[in-house]
Order: sequence, then structure tokens, then C-alpha cells
Amino acid sequence: MASIKLPLWLRAILVVVVLILAAAAGLFGYRYYTHPVTLTVAVGSIDGEAAKAMSAIASHLVSIDAPVRFQVVDTGTALGAAQAFAAGKVKLAVVRGDVGDLSQGGSVVIVARVVALLVAPPGSTIDGVAALKGHTVGVIGEETNTKLIDALSTQYGLVRAKTFKDVTLADARRALQTKEISALLVVIPLSEKYLALVRGLFQQNPKLSPVLIPIDSAGAIAEAERAYESFDVPKGTLRGNPPVPDDDLTTLRTSLYLVANKKLSTDLVTTLTQTIMKVRRELLVEQPIFAQITAPSTDPDAYLPLHPGAAAFYNGTQQSFMDEYGNWIYLAPMILGALATALATAWKFLRIGQSESEAPLDALYALGRRIRKAGTQAELDAIEEEIDGILKTQRARAADGDESAVDATTLNVVAHRLENLVHDRRAALEKGPVIASAA
Repeated sequence: MASIKLPLWLRAILVVVVLILAAAAGLFGYRYYTHPVTLTVAVGSIDGEAAKAMSAIASHLVSIDAPVRFQVVDTGTALGAAQAFAAGKVKLAVVRGDVGDLSQGGSVVIVARVVALLVAPPGSTIDGVAALKGHTVGVIGEETNTKLIDALSTQYGLVRAKTFKDVTLADARRALQTKEISALLVVIPLSEKYLALVRGLFQQNPKLSPVLIPIDSAGAIAEAERAYESFDVPKGTLRGNPPVPDDDLTTLRTSLYLVANKKLSTDLVTTLTQTIMKVRRELLVEQPIFAQITAPSTDPDAYLPLHPGAAAFYNGTQQSFMDEYGNWIYLAPMILGALATALATAWKFLRIGQSESEAPLDALYALGRRIRKAGTQAELDAIEEEIDGILKTQRARAADGDESAVDATTLNVVAHRLENLVHDRRAALEKGPVIASAA
């Protein structure tokens, strides 16, 4: 079957198209592997500060061109963030350890520690949680603090429905002043911003100070509810002079975690953890609360286990250079070899500088027809010179390592055949005039 001979210009266009497609595929692959990954993160708080804090992290990640970015979803409350995460609507969430269903997540970092403060107005005689019987306790974010309220009610024998009442942040000051509530339960980080917020809920008087109510059975509650731990609020935390509390005060504390869905890539979460731990000091400029960013417990039986990606970072089991790039190192020579072969094929396909009819073997076979039709010895001499020229050129190309050169064996066979034809034609011409065959 005769081969299809394409024009040189068409072959050139085909090669250019193939090169463009290969370059586009390479660029797409590069952009795919180097383009930052954006993860949705749910966050919520009654004062909106949690969303602002995470937005600050998101902006910082953009400014340093981090490989991982955040798209912040403000759910309004910590419970809303936990529910969005449990429903699979987001890949990450900032949640309290005692709120919502976290079974689908693994901890990445501890964003902050939040402490339960039971605060009574100045002059209150309530000196313990047990003394709250018969009183009403306002709870800022009751729905979010359900587990904490249940733990206190169970431990101290309180009737939840009669003792605890949901109070908004905007209405808390009025409820205290009108004695609608006898104490206030808030769960906040021990940062100046939030402590000032608590102080502002009570009448400012140098001689009168709010009363902090201890949770003496914090240790027992922490044993029953692993989301909590017993914590001593340092002396003078709420006010320095006179100090409030006047001595270290026992209460409960839980953690605010950044959690990641267990289905997220281990390498991706490792990169995320490494990035956050690397820039946490830089984040303090925008949000002082980020001073509390720390690593979660790495114990296998921790209350909220680490995500495998975060565990790889904290335990130092990240992939080495060879583990991560070994496959590429192995494949690179093969890819380069394939590319070189493709380029060589393209060059051969183009056969720049010569047409199909000028290929060495075609030219030699064409000389065979000319030899049979030669009418003079001079024509045969010219043909022999052409044969010598073709053979000389091919041998020189072979010596230079040109793979497209005709091999020596083939050349010798063709040359020998042509020499026999020349010899026979000379003999025929010497015998007398010959009518050129039309064949």
C-alpha cells in the first residue's frame, strides 16, 4: 500500500500543534500542582470576633502566598460552626471541644483556650455553685453551652430548667441590674479584650467588685466529661486592685480547636499545620488572641485525636525529600527520553531540506532505471559519479552518528547491483547501437 505523502507545510503545522498541546498539558499540570488550595472553614461566635480572627488568618495566608488558603464561613455561633462541619458543608471548622459532633474531624491546632466564669454582682453572698439553688443564672449562649450546663446540673444537683436561663450579650447588663438573674455564666478566652467585656457588664465601682464563683468539683466533672479540664484562674485576673479573684480560683476550661475533615489529604493537612504554626507569631500583630495557638495533645487516646496530617507534622514523620519526590526523580529520565524520541520523530517526519523523491535509496533505485536507458558511455560515467556521491554522503552521515543514514550493508547491496547494471550496459553499448527499451 502506497504511503500518503503530506506536504512539508502541513507536516510542519502538525508538529507545531503537537508541541503546543504538549506545552499546554505541561503548563496545566504545573499550575494544578502549584496552585494554592482553598479550604472552607466554618467559624462562629456571638460577638462576631471569631470570624474576624479567622479572616485575619485568611488575609495573612494570601499575603505570604501560602499553599493553603481559607474561605471563611461565618455561622454566627460555635454550635453553628460545629453543625456545618458535621453536615459536611465545610472542610474545616473552629469549634469548641464540648460542642457538636466532631466524630468526622481530627484536630489540627488549638486556636485558644476558653474558661468558664461564673460571675455574680458586687456584694453577692453566693460562694459556690451549690449555693445557686433557688437562684437564676444567666447563660450567654445557652444553646452552645448545653453540655457545660448539664455537667454542672448533674454534679451539683441543680434543676436546669429553673436555674439556667439564656441571656443575650446585649441584655446581660440589664438583667443583672434588675436582679432578673443572680449570676452570669460566660465561657471566654482569658484575654484582656474579653475580660474587659465581662467587667463592663457590672457597675464600675472601685470599692465594689464582681464576685467570681468557684467550681470546686471541676476535677470530678473533667473526669466524667473529657472535653473539660480543671483549671485555676490566676489571682487578679478579672481585676488587679483589689484583686478579683483574691486567690487562684478553680473552674473548668475547654479548648477551641481548628479541626479538619478526616477525608482531607494527609499531605494537605500537614502543609496546613506547618503553615499555621510557622506564621502564628506574625498573626499576633492583628489578633493578640493568637498567642494561644498551640499544638493539641499528640496522645493516641486524646479527647479529640489528631488528624493524620497534623500528627505527621507534630511527630516529625513527614515524608523526606526522596519519599516525596522519588517517583519524579525516577520518572524524569524516562519522560525526557520520551520527549527526545518524540522530537527526533518529528524531525524525521519533517525531513527538512529534502523531499521524499530525494531520499538516498529512492535516488539509487532511480539510477537503476537511468542505467538501463543510458545510450552512451558518458551517461554511464555520470551515473557512476552520482552513485559515488550518494555513497560518500551516506557513509559520512553514518560516521557522524546520524541515525537516519542508510546502513552500510544496504548501501553495499544496492551499490553492487548498480555496478552490475553499469557493467552489463557498457557491454551492450560496445556491441553496437541499442534501441532504448520502453520498459
